[in-house]
Amino acid sequence: MTMTTEGRPFAVEMRDIVLRFPGVLANDHINFTLQKGEIHALLGENGAGKSTLMNILSGLYRPDSGTIKVNGTPETFNSPRDAISCGIGMVHQHFMLVPTLTVTENILLGLKTPRFFMRLSKYDKKIQALQEEFGLKVNPSAKIWQLSVGEQQRVEILKTLYRGADVLILDEPTAVLAPQEIDELIGTMRALVKQGKSIIFISHKLNEVKAVADRLTILRKGKTTAEGINPEGLSRGDLAELMVGREVLFHINKEIQSPGDVVFEVENLSTDNDQGMRAVNNVSLSIREGEIFGIAGIAGNGQSELVEAITGLRPCTGSIRIHDTEVGNCPPYKSIHCGMAHIPEDRMGVGTAPNLSITNNVIMKKYVHPPISKGWRINYTEAQKHAVILKDGYDIQAPNVETPAQKLSGGNLQKLILAREISGQPGVIIAMQPTRGLDVGAIESIQNLLLEQRKNGAAILLLSEELDELLELSDRVAVIFEGELVGQMNASEASLNTIGMMMTGSLRSEE
Repeated sequence: MTMTTEGRPFAVEMRDIVLRFPGVLANDHINFTLQKGEIHALLGENGAGKSTLMNILSGLYRPDSGTIKVNGTPETFNSPRDAISCGIGMVHQHFMLVPTLTVTENILLGLKTPRFFMRLSKYDKKIQALQEEFGLKVNPSAKIWQLSVGEQQRVEILKTLYRGADVLILDEPTAVLAPQEIDELIGTMRALVKQGKSIIFISHKLNEVKAVADRLTILRKGKTTAEGINPEGLSRGDLAELMVGREVLFHINKEIQSPGDVVFEVENLSTDNDQGMRAVNNVSLSIREGEIFGIAGIAGNGQSELVEAITGLRPCTGSIRIHDTEVGNCPPYKSIHCGMAHIPEDRMGVGTAPNLSITNNVIMKKYVHPPISKGWRINYTEAQKHAVILKDGYDIQAPNVETPAQKLSGGNLQKLILAREISGQPGVIIAMQPTRGLDVGAIESIQNLLLEQRKNGAAILLLSEELDELLELSDRVAVIFEGELVGQMNASEASLNTIGMMMTGSLRSEE
């Protein structure tokens, strides 16, 4: 068995890994080693090749060249089943779940036991015990399509833990968690390592990396810029520069400005979730021209249902007005016609049509208007021109505008959505988790785009679980807990501790 210079055995060795996609060299002779009993952080900007490298290790992709050793033994993975048999499990950023099956059925899917007959109630109890052990709450009998994005992330983590993997690959596992839950997950990771597990932790949150990682490897444009280094003594700025190749400013330059008239109002809005239970209860809010109104909350407290009701994707009671025009319970095109843009939390399932090209995705709101519309036909020459302008202007990294959306990294997929939504010069923007899972460079770019829209007079509703970002971007902030707004305050007067306690229901504040 190969040993490290510190005398610790390698759980995983990846040497000279090369993988090419059409027009892209995703991994360019990358070396990566994971010691037994360590947490190894893998950093890099979106599209740097992190997920590709881990998809190779988890058996989803086969490299063009290079070698993989697990516990010193050379291995070739033809499928995730092969990787799981070697004790390697991955929690993916884009979920690998079957929407029509329950949480328990998804966790058991692909296992040899149970084989023919399954008493779901028995396994529901096992999953319930597992989630209580790790503090990852989700209803075992709920179907995946009924869950929020945050709850689906928890299912992925539970699925890997249930399989008892010795090597856990966590791709942005904290992206949907509140600060208190992140602390709990970090504690869980440390406990797993003490039990002999090894963890590969993919994250863009540099503070988390510095807090939890024993070593780290950094990729940029498919190549390694730092391999297996100790993060001690490195600042966030040092790590960010290794990731993106330039200095990154972590301070948000938000200009002080006086908001204008109220342009967006929600009054006494209530709606049910997919299980028929009340998800949003009597929510009222108003947003003025040139103002960002932030809502904080742990996933599953009604954020998804609130946004779906506001954007016409879910029936509701109450009133929703844009410039005094009622759009509640109206088809989405009416809100679009009134100047609403929607940046959804689910980029792949709601924000884009994954199988369609960049061109087809960016014209979804313009295909009925000239010059893209030519009578009853689409002028694809003009559509491609428009797509090229947006691709270049928003720095969408792709070989060309005919690349399918599903081939883009998470950050570039988000840039595609922003390009489509913001290019229409909206008066109201509904942004849910706009920077989730993105690297520091992409986050900086998207935050500046939102501030630019604020400067241009847009009324922005921002829902995020990134409290630092929420407080820095927002003019006013509220907390949603169990479907109700439990507090509203000026962002300048709010603290992380107060907001975090309100998110968990430990503290309530009145307007």
